[in-house]
Amino acid sequence: MAATRRLKRVASSQPGFLHFKSFSDSTESVSSRRKRVNKNKKKNWNKHIDVNDVDEFLEDIRHQERTTGGLLSEKSDDTLFFVDVGQPEKPESKAAESEEGKKRKGKTSQPLRIDLILQHDSLIPPPKDVLAYQQPNAKKLRRIAQKAEQLARKGVVPRRQKRLLNMRPVDRVAKKAMTEANNNPDREFYDIWGQKSKDSADPWYLQQTGKKPVKRPEKMNDKPSVIPAVEVIAPGGSYNPDFFSHQALLQEAHEVEVKKQKEEDKVERQLAVNKEDTATKETILREEVQGLVEEDNEDDEKANEEEEDVAVGGIALSQKKTERQRKKEKTEKMKEQQRASDKRQTDLQQQLFQLRSIKASLKQQDQKTQSRQTQRKAKQEAQKSQPRRLGRLK
Repeated sequence: MAATRRLKRVASSQPGFLHFKSFSDSTESVSSRRKRVNKNKKKNWNKHIDVNDVDEFLEDIRHQERTTGGLLSEKSDDTLFFVDVGQPEKPESKAAESEEGKKRKGKTSQPLRIDLILQHDSLIPPPKDVLAYQQPNAKKLRRIAQKAEQLARKGVVPRRQKRLLNMRPVDRVAKKAMTEANNNPDREFYDIWGQKSKDSADPWYLQQTGKKPVKRPEKMNDKPSVIPAVEVIAPGGSYNPDFFSHQALLQEAHEVEVKKQKEEDKVERQLAVNKEDTATKETILREEVQGLVEEDNEDDEKANEEEEDVAVGGIALSQKKTERQRKKEKTEKMKEQQRASDKRQTDLQQQLFQLRSIKASLKQQDQKTQSRQTQRKAKQEAQKSQPRRLGRLK
């Protein structure tokens, strides 16, 4: 085997020998030999499958769309080719020279590189914004429109349209209010900053539509307190007062204190006890001993009477009432009821003659009610000059 291999190497080294398969091809065949992979598994699809040709094809299509706006195979010949007619002739007139000078000047003012980079160089139109074309409840509105068309074909009037037709037509023949001219000196003065609004329509219409202002209650016009917001102190109470004003203020305070002292002295005099009316030991002892002997005798008499009543009561309970006694009690009871009914009847008859006194009592009751109202109102007026009570406690 070694000899045959040596002969093959020698033969291959001779000039003019044609290899059946070159060494490079053999190496390529070995390297390009496919690896045996299980293609039933999804993880091996992208890993062991060559998709470069598909990517190149798709990239070529995208490049054509960016540069030309579509595929070259779908373009016409006029858009792909042009006829070369050579260089244009040089202009001879002055106007042509001026135009050429303008063109040359324009060439010098070229845009910046950064502006060229930021320009949109793709011919593919931007994607359509779907949200901009969407309409809320489009399906529902489309279904309502279709149903309305079907009813219109059948000659059926919708309910909403029926209501509009049945409504009473508005009288629009009324005369329009003529606006007065601004230069009319006799026109009515109207304050635009005033609180009262100018009535420009029927009051009933304003009341029904809620545009009429609510009437302000009279109670809200009354001030809850008559005390001024800030009490102005007397001139003598300032930081550096005048001598006479300070003395006048001291005199007022002195008079107030003297008045209070007089009221206290008056109360003490009224509550003072006379010395002659004060109790002594002898008077106290006499009051304690008085009536002790008489009360003992009275107690003994009462005890004897009660014992006799108890004994008589026991005998009465033991005895049974006779028929005559029961009839007598029954007649007495009926007479008592008759007397009570007669008394009620006479009272009712007497009230007819007491109309004058009843009227007087009603009048007196009304006077009492009126006096209570005046007292309550006076109390409310007095509270206006006092500080308000803000909490639950005084």
